[in-house]
Amino acid sequence: MCKKIVIIPTYNEKENIERIIRKIFSLEGNFNILIIDDGSPDGTQNIVKRLQTEFNERLHLIEREGKLGLGTAYLTGFKWAVAHDYDYIFEMDADFSHNPDDLLRLSSTCDNGADVAIGSRYCNGISVINWPIGRVIMSYYASAYVRTVLRMKIYDCTAGFICYKKAVLENIDLENIKMKGYGFQIEMKYNAYKLGFKIKEVPIIFADRTEGTSKMNSGIFGEAFWGVLMMKFRKIKPKNK
Repeated sequence: MCKKIVIIPTYNEKENIERIIRKIFSLEGNFNILIIDDGSPDGTQNIVKRLQTEFNERLHLIEREGKLGLGTAYLTGFKWAVAHDYDYIFEMDADFSHNPDDLLRLSSTCDNGADVAIGSRYCNGISVINWPIGRVIMSYYASAYVRTVLRMKIYDCTAGFICYKKAVLENIDLENIKMKGYGFQIEMKYNAYKLGFKIKEVPIIFADRTEGTSKMNSGIFGEAFWGVLMMKFRKIKPKNK
């Protein structure tokens, strides 16, 4: 049976964490979960530890000291998942902005030949709920900018709802991923694209969080803007080549 794990970075997600864990475990497909918590002062990690006694070997937790960034959280999770021989490795937010039911669609897309399945807000128009119009415009045109600069035919370049097959993460040189914020999402997709993996976008509806506090800020987009320009001139090659 295909081994699947959903990686969820957390910082102060006590309002959402138990509900998202229980929802994912209610799905068909035998998903496991890895929470990467950056020292949440609200006790998010304690909720996860309590649930570990109920869900035993399906729920895993890595605790880190302080806010170390989204990108480093996922890189930590990717390395752990590959080391533990998971076949499909998912990225997902804790706040229900990504519908857990769509994990099944991403998984099915990889079952049917994709190496990377992206839950895309923009491949079928704009499918975003409850975002201020300014944020929608900034996000949409950020992806258009990335497509123009990197010539990568992905409509939602900053998407954070993704399924990677293990082979993709084994071939990307994770130690050489430079960006740490949401630019990390662009860099990972660009590496997969340049290495020749098959990438498929799956249309989703993205709904902004109703509980907890957003981690988005303008510095995240600034890093991505300049990082994309530098990325264009970097040579991408498989790990250990």
